[in-house]
Amino acid sequence: MEECGSEKKMEKENLGPRMDPPLGEPQGSLVLLMGKSGSGKTSMRSIIFANYIARDKRRLGATILDRLHSLQINSSLSTYSLVDSVGSTKTFDVEHSHVQFLGNLVLNLWDCGGQDSFMENYFTSQRDNIFQNVEVLIYVFDVESRELEKDMHYYQSCLEAILQNSPDARIFCLVHKMDLVQEDQRDLIFREREEDLRRLSRPLECSCFRTSIWDETLYKAWSSIVYHLIPNVQQLEMNLRNFAEIIEADEVLLFERATFLVISHYQCKEQRDAHRFEKISNIIKQFKLSCSKLAASFQSMEVRNSNFAAFIDIFTSNTYVMVVMSDPSIPSAATLINIRNARKHFEKLERVDGPKQCLLMC
Repeated sequence: MEECGSEKKMEKENLGPRMDPPLGEPQGSLVLLMGKSGSGKTSMRSIIFANYIARDKRRLGATILDRLHSLQINSSLSTYSLVDSVGSTKTFDVEHSHVQFLGNLVLNLWDCGGQDSFMENYFTSQRDNIFQNVEVLIYVFDVESRELEKDMHYYQSCLEAILQNSPDARIFCLVHKMDLVQEDQRDLIFREREEDLRRLSRPLECSCFRTSIWDETLYKAWSSIVYHLIPNVQQLEMNLRNFAEIIEADEVLLFERATFLVISHYQCKEQRDAHRFEKISNIIKQFKLSCSKLAASFQSMEVRNSNFAAFIDIFTSNTYVMVVMSDPSIPSAATLINIRNARKHFEKLERVDGPKQCLLMC
């Protein structure tokens, strides 16, 4: 019932014939999100960028989100569609959104419809438009697909187009819906799929991730993708390290403000949980959404026990910071003052075209 209501709402909002302009020269970092219809591309994008939660996936159609325009933060949505004279909306071809990261960094994310007719067009008539100037290709595989051979064929066609038009692009393969696989079989199935994808990708290299919208693996994959798009990430990490050492922190994490993806971190002490970053992203994102439902906004949080204190606070206009301290002799007020004093410096670092600087706190 919800899906039908959503479709009717879209038809009312798209009265009259309309054809969006042709694909033009991309602005910012062009990221292609591809995969067969039903692989889960739109669900994961809506969770990362449009404040959906996993159980909202039932409201999503094939490469279409009627709530995305109103919910997406720091972005604009343009969809390539055709509405006929009676108001019937045809299936969308390419849906793209501009997502602003860290001031000047803009992700131009193109979610490409995965229906067979569209996939064939991408490799023929739209080849030059789709695959030109691509910085990142994200290809999503449904781990339970019954058409694995066709999936691999389309993936290889993507690689051929990338090799011809954007040979320097980074390739990421997401083996999605891993929650549907029995837990004791997940490692084996993922390793086998990863080996096949690496072999098929040659001479290009691909990074593979197992993902599910129901756990933190989705945040791990997308944090890694965004990390490779940040132009001054090494400078950012160097200054984060200086900041951590100056305030005697065990660990400092930097989150993108809207998505809560981890974009940089530094740790002084070894931690037991290797997946803690993605878990924190998932937990805080859910908490932020709970706050918004109560017409409240999340600003900061302090968690303290006998072993450590963790501070999450707004850092710059585009980031949150998390500082973990284990020294009980350092009062909370001192840590919060240090976070406040570092803000101005990290604001300057976000201007990727600005001069190189190093953090010094007195």
